[in-house]
Amino acid sequence: MDNRAFKDQIYDQFGRLGKSLASPKRLEMLDVLCQGPHTVESLAAATGQTLANASQHLKVLRTARLVEAEKRGLYVTYRLAGTEVCDFFLAFRRLAESRLAEIERITRLFLDSRDVLEAVDQATLLGRVRRGEVVVLDVRPEQEFRSGHIPGALSVPLAELEQRLAELPRDRQLVAYCRGPYCVMSIEAVEILRRHGRQAARLEIGVPDWRALGLPLESPTDPVPSAQGRSA
Repeated sequence: MDNRAFKDQIYDQFGRLGKSLASPKRLEMLDVLCQGPHTVESLAAATGQTLANASQHLKVLRTARLVEAEKRGLYVTYRLAGTEVCDFFLAFRRLAESRLAEIERITRLFLDSRDVLEAVDQATLLGRVRRGEVVVLDVRPEQEFRSGHIPGALSVPLAELEQRLAELPRDRQLVAYCRGPYCVMSIEAVEILRRHGRQAARLEIGVPDWRALGLPLESPTDPVPSAQGRSA
């Protein structure tokens, strides 16, 4: 093998990953899988796809060795092939945010249309979360919460929030988070909470961002606190 053939073959392998990322839906699926394992059915629902389309996209990601599959009974569960895949996705997202002004414009246009979400100091809010000075709500599906969550967070999936308002204290700020800066579940959660007269804010980062900051996560086997039992 000569020098040129060597380099061509190496960059051809790099190109395999590039081709696997050349789809908005596959990027979104990697984002969701950063939260934890999912079945094909739950991935399709989370990313607004048909089951057939989701299966095809997962096949591409699996061929590129970015995801792995495990069959459990009647269902096939997919997970990232390693934490480095999520690290890569976060780095890719940050690069896109730094180079593409359209991302900030689209995000600002969307958030400005939700008047209930006035600007908050995210750095201060993050500090209060880390110090346990607020009640943190994880509004992702419970399966994602079990895969890892911000320490002390309560699992209150968005679909259950209104039915479980009585469990949440009225005298403390509630901070909702979901999958990250482009996840809308926490936005909807804050709208619901404020509509019911609760003091609420949204934490923009999600579990993958929290881990990337070097902050600890709670494991599924750690005890889950109750909303009434938390102290300020």
